[in-house]
Amino acid sequence: MSILQNSANPVGARAGAPATSGGAPGRVAGMAEFCRRAAVALARAGRAIHWYMSSLMGDSAYATYVAHQRRHHPNAPVPSEREFWRQRMDEQDRNPGARCC
Repeated sequence: MSILQNSANPVGARAGAPATSGGAPGRVAGMAEFCRRAAVALARAGRAIHWYMSSLMGDSAYATYVAHQRRHHPNAPVPSEREFWRQRMDEQDRNPGARCC
């Protein structure tokens, strides 16, 4: 019997890995766990990208404004979302700042 062919470490098994009978159920379970973790990581990345793009485009600006108004100016009237965006665009037209156009 050669060094590579002994009962503790059959040919083709990784060094240090325990010898299993069949090996397929462990591989399938390991692959399932890998796929589940990959799916979770992919979903987390998708949510992060969605949040970043929404923030970048200003999609949450009205909700942030309303929360600020209710926290710091509880008695002040809150404009509708349409009025908010109209006021915001008018302000940007009056004071373009670092915009190119």
